[in-house]
Amino acid sequence: MSIVLDAGALVAVERGDRAMIALIKGERDDGRSPVTHGGVIGEVWRGGRGRQAVLARALRGVDVRALDDDLGRRAGVLLARAGSSDVIDAAVVLLAEDGDEIFTSDPADLRDLAQAASKLVDLIQV
Repeated sequence: MSIVLDAGALVAVERGDRAMIALIKGERDDGRSPVTHGGVIGEVWRGGRGRQAVLARALRGVDVRALDDDLGRRAGVLLARAGSSDVIDAAVVLLAEDGDEIFTSDPADLRDLAQAASKLVDLIQV
């Protein structure tokens, strides 16, 4: 089982959510890394000097995958299948495997995408 993070999870980290910070640290301590992609980072990163120090530290323990041509195309196909339009969310769902947990602030949006992708994942609201 892996943990997949969407923007809501990283915003929670930035706001100092101790449970989310501990989850990421615990995964790292157990030799695993939560997964996300570069588009999610783009949704939350503002580069303020010192302003996002907690987030920057947490990201050291996250496997940030590329939102490359392959993932982008697969996300587009999923969006067509689901009748949706958020490529960032679609790519998050595609990073997950059956049995994974996706930490999100938008479980309803991701639920539709996960169903369209035939992914059996747990959506954890943050």
